[in-house]
Amino acid sequence: MSSSQQPLRLTEKIGYAIGDGAANIAWRGVATFLFIFYTDVYGLDPAAVGILMLVARSGDGISDILMGIIGDRTKTKHGSFRPWILWTAVPLGIILSLLFTVPDLDDGGKLIYAYITYILFTLIYTANNIPYGALMAVMTRSHRERTSLGSYRMAGAFAGGMIVQGALLGLVLSFGNVNPSIDVSPISDNETRVTISTPIEVDTASITTKNGIGSIRWEDDALATQSKRISFSIEADKEYSFIVTGEPELKAEEIALINQKKGYQYSMFIMSALLSFLMIITFITTKERVSPPEDQKSDLKKDFRDLVTNKPWLVLLSVGLLFNVYTSIKQGITVIYFVHYIHNELLAGTYLVALAFASIAGAVAVSYLGKRLGKKRLFIYALLFSGAVNTLFMFCGPDDIGSIFAIGIVSEFANAMFPTLFFAMLGDAADFSEWKNGRRATGLVYSAGSFATKFGGGLAGAIIGFVLASYSYDGQNDLAIQGSIPGIIMLMSWIPAVIAVVTAALMCLYPLSQEHMDDISADLNIRRDEESLIKIESA
Repeated sequence: MSSSQQPLRLTEKIGYAIGDGAANIAWRGVATFLFIFYTDVYGLDPAAVGILMLVARSGDGISDILMGIIGDRTKTKHGSFRPWILWTAVPLGIILSLLFTVPDLDDGGKLIYAYITYILFTLIYTANNIPYGALMAVMTRSHRERTSLGSYRMAGAFAGGMIVQGALLGLVLSFGNVNPSIDVSPISDNETRVTISTPIEVDTASITTKNGIGSIRWEDDALATQSKRISFSIEADKEYSFIVTGEPELKAEEIALINQKKGYQYSMFIMSALLSFLMIITFITTKERVSPPEDQKSDLKKDFRDLVTNKPWLVLLSVGLLFNVYTSIKQGITVIYFVHYIHNELLAGTYLVALAFASIAGAVAVSYLGKRLGKKRLFIYALLFSGAVNTLFMFCGPDDIGSIFAIGIVSEFANAMFPTLFFAMLGDAADFSEWKNGRRATGLVYSAGSFATKFGGGLAGAIIGFVLASYSYDGQNDLAIQGSIPGIIMLMSWIPAVIAVVTAALMCLYPLSQEHMDDISADLNIRRDEESLIKIESA
């Protein structure tokens, strides 16, 4: 048995999985926190954010295909795809930090900065993620081993998501702590007056109680909506007074005043350094074993012709785009949902960690379930189940925390199966092309994965932005936020569910069954053995 057909070592599977953990520190950090950062901290209009995300992703198809072509034609002693993981490790970390930095510019300058950094992020992510995805297909020729590798990959991806989603808000509170002068005076058994001042100016401050129990409103506005958090700008040495309700015997040290700009910037510095380190580990621990056929000559025209006539790839491109819209809407609205509907920002971190554990369980279950149901049927069942469960958020109120967690966890368990199956199936599409046409363009095939991820995320951002804008959402205006609650609930519940149903219908067109892939793999292995024998005899 050739090395390309042998089972992969556990250390190599873990090393490969670490790479997607690193990538998801960037991707899930952006998908989960960038929208609320742009609206509530950066100060952009939600519609402007939606347009930014859509425009920045409009060139993804071209950049992703170009990167697939470049990857296929990269020849080094380390292989075709592994070197790109090393070369982009540090640049990806740097651009992630810059993405969550607020420059000292006017509104027009900040919008230009946002466009530049976001577009650069998508380009560098492309240069990293397409080679990383294609690496799966050249580490082993076994499609069953790729399914196992896909499970490890997604477990790593969700672990990376857990790191950034679970830790970021806590880091923001820690790094952004303003340490103001605080005076606390009880008004009644249930109400406390809190007066704060600082010697410095803070553009985007946020006040809350550290344990998240008390509700806060401005003292001079008795009709103001109470919230777990109030965002506002602070002038130096000016006093600001609030009324905290529902937290008896409140002490000054239990009040948190956060500089959100500083908190996000420093927190992302930490995440970016970790990302770069983990990418380097992936480069060191993996190996490429599968190469194009010996007699294959570089022919871009034939590569494109093979690609556009590859039905499995065309179906996966459409399905991948839609399921990433589904997933990205769920991720992008979660923090907004918890901050402005549940009124508990820190609980969002706990919720996201719980979902990450469910995601890891779902990814691990794919290997077992995929063998019994086949990748296609499992994909369809998981989509319909996840979408149906997700609609139940419509019936949850702000106090239904147990139900919200249960719905999110169950939906996410099934949701985690989509990317696990998708990237393994792209490897199957590469095998199908080689079996049918005698040519292999792994990087070009895997460009669908990056395009679907990035453009799907852009479409999701646009949908979130336009829906919130239709409800006049303004992350720095409490009254506008309350008016946008119906839109937030829609985005959390039935809008993604409708997308899941449409995606499942498209997946029915996928032509590669488990039995068909077994036949293709066996045939390709025979061809490879014959090529190796001819090569030995000619030598």
